[in-house]
Amino acid sequence: MDIAEPPFQVNEYAPDPAVKFDRSIAQNFVRYAHMLAARGYVQSTLGGMVIRVAHPDFADGLAYAKPAGVSLEEMGVDDVVITDIPYGRVLHGNAATSVGHQMNREILRLRSDVDCVIHLHHDETIALMAAGCEEIKSFSLTFSYLMQKPIAYLPAHLNVEEDVAPIKTFIQDTNCIVMKRHGITVLGRTVSECYHRVNSYTSEVKRQLIVELLSAAKGTQPEYITKEEMEWMFSQGDSVVYPKLIRRAAK
Repeated sequence: MDIAEPPFQVNEYAPDPAVKFDRSIAQNFVRYAHMLAARGYVQSTLGGMVIRVAHPDFADGLAYAKPAGVSLEEMGVDDVVITDIPYGRVLHGNAATSVGHQMNREILRLRSDVDCVIHLHHDETIALMAAGCEEIKSFSLTFSYLMQKPIAYLPAHLNVEEDVAPIKTFIQDTNCIVMKRHGITVLGRTVSECYHRVNSYTSEVKRQLIVELLSAAKGTQPEYITKEEMEWMFSQGDSVVYPKLIRRAAK
């Protein structure tokens, strides 16, 4: 069977006069990029972030993204590029996006509820998986409320940055992907939520390292949050993390 060629190429330079660069969105992008770097999550130019912005001419919206060759740590507002989501055309900016942006775009395409994706090569995650741990355990009451879905684990040989096809098989059921020997990809409805999910995840990894080292030294068994308890907390996340203001009806 012949497979139709896409009408556009990834990183095709295609400036669009209908796409206006919103400096306030780019400033917010850079703000969070630098916050991630300040926490020690950024290594060289690897990793990335994307923020989706609605646009009347683009059904999936626009993607504000990091270009290749620049780290989140050193980014400025003028480094931010804008692409479409289905094809990865560069609609604003003068630089190509990295291979990781193809994964981020596919996640946005498949998850209309997600408006931010952060991908990081998190040191402690890579170390924990390399040491033989098969999954991230939970020890706190905060992690599941904020994450709201189970972690998806990908084996080392599966690189969904280069081949995005497998993403559709699992992306609806997770807000955090752990890529063995590679890093993490975290999803959020806003850039703030995505950032806080990253921090919640990295804190849980740090707790696992500390708990398992202390337990080994003391000869005790770690106390994990059970999967049943986590499932219940996933379902209660919004009511706990984002409680609604209650207004009394006027008498």
